[in-house]
Amino acid sequence: MSKATKEPLVLDAKDQILGRLASFAAKRAISGDTVIVLNAEKAVISGRRKNIVEEAKRRLKTRTLATQSTAPMHQRRPDVYLRRVVRGMLPWKKAKGKSAFHRVHVYMGIPEEFSGKASVKIPGADASKLATPYVTLGDLASEMREYTE
Repeated sequence: MSKATKEPLVLDAKDQILGRLASFAAKRAISGDTVIVLNAEKAVISGRRKNIVEEAKRRLKTRTLATQSTAPMHQRRPDVYLRRVVRGMLPWKKAKGKSAFHRVHVYMGIPEEFSGKASVKIPGADASKLATPYVTLGDLASEMREYTE
């Protein structure tokens, strides 16, 4: 594994494919780097809007009849949603996975402390190479916020 760098890795999620971005962030976090993802609401999910929104709404219906503290949490904010996707790519039940997850920070927009820093775009995750339609994470989050059973 590579040694951890002192400077955090700043990624820009604008027009980046969600899964590819998350897997890159997870790998770097496991290797010991601090990963900061900016513009989470501008990450994209490939596929038809109708199918993506229906799948997200179907997941929102998952619940439990037992204690609500054991019920599944359904993320609706883009930054928390992206962080949860990264968590799914980490070995969460192991100590190295939990420590890696704590090194991943996701923000909507660009906070003031990162406004002057250079951000990195992952070349293999660019949405311009998609031949299919796609939905931004911000649009999906607004659809999920409007939805109530």
